[in-house]
Amino acid sequence: MGNCIPVSPRVLESENSLDLLEIMGNFSYDDSNVTFLDYDAAPCHNQYCPLFQRVAPTFLAITCATAILGTGALLVALAKRPHAWGWPQSRALVAQLAVGMGLFAALLLPVAVGIRQGWQLGTGLCRLTYLLWYWSLFVQGLLVGSGSCSTAWCRWDARSQQLAVAVWAGALLLATPAALASGTVAAPETSCLRRSVDILSPVYLLHLALCLCLFLLLPAALLVATLAVPWLRSGWKPGISVSWLFFGLWVPYGMGLAVDFLLHAQLLQPTCGTFEHFDYVLGLSEGLGVLHCCLGPAALLAAWLCRRGAGASGSG
Repeated sequence: MGNCIPVSPRVLESENSLDLLEIMGNFSYDDSNVTFLDYDAAPCHNQYCPLFQRVAPTFLAITCATAILGTGALLVALAKRPHAWGWPQSRALVAQLAVGMGLFAALLLPVAVGIRQGWQLGTGLCRLTYLLWYWSLFVQGLLVGSGSCSTAWCRWDARSQQLAVAVWAGALLLATPAALASGTVAAPETSCLRRSVDILSPVYLLHLALCLCLFLLLPAALLVATLAVPWLRSGWKPGISVSWLFFGLWVPYGMGLAVDFLLHAQLLQPTCGTFEHFDYVLGLSEGLGVLHCCLGPAALLAAWLCRRGAGASGSG
């Protein structure tokens, strides 16, 4: 979460951008990490990395456990009362969202261990981790998007099954650049890097563009379409907004990724304040996005229970 590199602000010029899955080693912190630059003759201090090393493993472990429990409860509710799930929380849509959130949650524990002890699983599994990480995110984004602008998931028939295959296969293809851009490096212990290629390399630029489309352009386009197209606006149901929790939690990280790229590409001039505070902003925004895997199942279950309660009251 964020750019955890215990060096000077020249990190903005380095070849590797480190974030949640990237700092898998232990660093020593001393006075050499306090860099004095001529930013109004004031010292620039970045204390993000020590905080990251202390907090991230525990945060990820707790989030993982909570997400697994919530996803399990959601799957049990789907299995026990399959016909009680109606549009917009249809069984076909919710089941796929649960699988996507479960896949994401399953990755958090090994990532937490890697942050604390160093990445010990090799380059291949590092790239596989990123592939699965972004596969789950693209799947959920495409599912929420398709569920917001159509009724394809109302029933599980041949049409919806073909759409499901297209969504999962398409999401896997969209996640491939993330795997190709990732890799491992030993500094001082082996770390799994989100970006082991140059900031302007085609594969990373493609990955960044796809992430910005998922986290920023897709929700913006859906929102504009919902407001502008009469039949979409009239078909909007309160339950659809529950699925939009995914976008709400990841939009800040999408904005952070865009600023992060501008800083690394030197299209924005870094300042002392940027060096001291931006890593916290980027880290917190990614942490907020990670929470989707435990808040999502809870929100879907709560919406289902509320709808059941309203239906029971109406029939009574």
